[in-house]
Amino acid sequence: MPTTLSSREFDRDTGGAKRAAESGPVFITEQAKTTHVLLSIDDYKKLTRQHRSVADMLSMPGDDDIDFEPEKLGDMGFKPATFD
Repeated sequence: MPTTLSSREFDRDTGGAKRAAESGPVFITEQAKTTHVLLSIDDYKKLTRQHRSVADMLSMPGDDDIDFEPEKLGDMGFKPATFD
């Protein structure tokens, strides 16, 4: 659950702000405008974790090639399309 503190409240009780950050982000405001966010280190690491693309996740490490030769389907009775 997020917590909001004024910068003055944060200055008076940084320990309380750190404890609150264990439950969720702590938004720090100055003149009713949010200027900073305090996060636990675990939440910070989740936010900054490297995101990989699907292609990267499916790629195989190393330079090993995979031998793959699909079998030919043969004549399945397909005919070319005609556009009359």
